[in-house]
Amino acid sequence: MIRIMGKISTGIRGLDEMLGGGLIPGRTYLVKGGPGAGKTTFAIQFLMEGVKKGENVLYVTLEEPLVTLVEDMRKLGFDLNHPKFNGIDATPVTEKTHLFAGAFYEEFGESFERLTTAIREKVEVEKYQRVAIDPLTMLKLTVKNELEYRKTFIGFLKALSKLGATVVITSDLRTSDIEEYLTSGVIELRTIEAGGKILRGIMVKKFRGSPFDEQIRPYRITDNGIEVYHTESLFVE
Repeated sequence: MIRIMGKISTGIRGLDEMLGGGLIPGRTYLVKGGPGAGKTTFAIQFLMEGVKKGENVLYVTLEEPLVTLVEDMRKLGFDLNHPKFNGIDATPVTEKTHLFAGAFYEEFGESFERLTTAIREKVEVEKYQRVAIDPLTMLKLTVKNELEYRKTFIGFLKALSKLGATVVITSDLRTSDIEEYLTSGVIELRTIEAGGKILRGIMVKKFRGSPFDEQIRPYRITDNGIEVYHTESLFVE
């Protein structure tokens, strides 16, 4: 795969090679996968790569409380207490309190529009270069109808695009076509049971503005996060 200049690293070994050097900055990407596929690890790894490069990053969790995530990610070597890492905890059970240094909390779980507005304002003021929303699936439950959701989602993507942030949104495999159509790229994390073993495969389904590897490649969730074996193929007998 030819590497293209001007891209930013995902922080995931092997995936950058599949993407020809990484992601195109300033765009929004969808990461899909079932339970245990590694969507949250993907989002954190993407953000921490920005932290390593001195970037301000923002993480929005709608499912797993930040206090739990801090402990889980520490085991993978990711320090979410870093001053460059900021989080919004919008999980339904979260108390109105700071969960760790630099964390920001508001009750956004009840409204998609309130959350997207808050994210836009925060990115504009703090100049975050990377944003991750994990998972989008929870937000869809707050929207009355598909048309309202579509309008809010389109407005949200346009606003973030103007601010120049590179955004990763995670979702389960039941995501509707609207997210795949409107985002600049779609990366799918698959888990397949074969011969009593769980095989993991990653596929780039869409990547606007760049060539990419269309093959399903094996990946593992290791003690250092996700690793993609971009020169190998995933075969299921």
